[in-house]
Amino acid sequence: MTSENVAEQDAAESAAAVSAKTVDDQLIDELVSRAQAEGLQLTGEGGLLQQLTKRLLESALEGEITDHLGYDKHDPAGRNGGNSRNGTRSKTVLTDVGPVEIVVPRDRDGSFEPKIVKKRLTGVDEMVISLAAKGLTTIEVQAHLAEVYGAEVSRQTISAITDKVLEGMAEWQSRPLDAVYPVVFIDAIHVKIRDGAVANRPIYVALAVTVEGRREILGLWAGDGGEGAKHWLHILTEIQNRGVSDVLMLVCDGLKGLPEAVETLWPRTIVQTCVVHPLRSSFRYAARQDWDKIARLLKPVYTAPTEEAALERFAEFADAWGRKYPAIVKLWENAWEEFTPFLRFDTEIRRIVCTTNAIESVNARIRRAVKARGHFPNEQAALKCVYMAIMSFDPTGKGQARWTMRWKTALNAFDITFDGRLSAARQ
Repeated sequence: MTSENVAEQDAAESAAAVSAKTVDDQLIDELVSRAQAEGLQLTGEGGLLQQLTKRLLESALEGEITDHLGYDKHDPAGRNGGNSRNGTRSKTVLTDVGPVEIVVPRDRDGSFEPKIVKKRLTGVDEMVISLAAKGLTTIEVQAHLAEVYGAEVSRQTISAITDKVLEGMAEWQSRPLDAVYPVVFIDAIHVKIRDGAVANRPIYVALAVTVEGRREILGLWAGDGGEGAKHWLHILTEIQNRGVSDVLMLVCDGLKGLPEAVETLWPRTIVQTCVVHPLRSSFRYAARQDWDKIARLLKPVYTAPTEEAALERFAEFADAWGRKYPAIVKLWENAWEEFTPFLRFDTEIRRIVCTTNAIESVNARIRRAVKARGHFPNEQAALKCVYMAIMSFDPTGKGQARWTMRWKTALNAFDITFDGRLSAARQ
């Protein structure tokens, strides 16, 4: 091709682009003028933008089913072809210009899967689940959709959408797990459940750290508040049956019966009570004006370099406060066996496992959703709310990335301290 031909081609392409832009501008001007002449609003309910969106979506859907069937609408070539068009169905989709009602073509054998507006996906579903995950009730979700989007969605539809979550929750709760976890944290969220009478019930959350340092929630379990070794054996057996053969450390808030259940299933697992738990419990037995003094004298106990040093500091605390608050001394003595394991490890492991802060960010998200709801009609409704809150946690993944980076040094310390049990899991 000569330079003259290239120049002519460039000029033609430029002219075509200018012509197309002119046509587009003329078309837009004509549409706006006609809308104004007919008293049609550009935006809002039934406005020009909504009508254009409807036409564009329906045109795109018609193109999709034509590609799927291999022939145009009303084309005789499609007769006796095995599959054919089978009318339409109505659907309301939430768009940037508000709710738009469209008709979606159907095929006779049901194999047509629209891509631009997927089956069972209206925009309403995601919005409803997102709002419910924040703790909004069915009535509040309905009001929000009506106020912000002008979409009239019945309470029955909202309930049906959120009930779809139960299928995913059951699958998630039974999914296979890793063989080895360096740490598993177990904590409880208390919710109000109306079962005859409103009562506080715990929902237990198990959060693990993987051998790569990722955060993974293993599951949710509802309790009645009186859980013992049998209950925990049932939960831990479920986790074991999903593939977990080894846990290096399990950190909890002094849950009764849990250490015995762990010993049965994973004899090498170290059970560590959260340091903050006995500290907070101590304040329940003390006058408010003594809290600061008690906290100052207990800090050398849980920051001691060795267990022997911790015992010496605790003896000093008992001498100072044992006569006035014997219940506090008894509390620490009873918790000592599960409280002290972390004192045998280096600072990297101590910093990670001596509290349940690792799970607190997750629990804070759950508590916001639970608090917004107030109380739940039954156990399943409470579990559904907690599950949706968990699934909406850290949507960008940035929190997971920060978490993984913080865990790198600790994982190296775990591997050395626990004789390569993590290295074996990575192979």
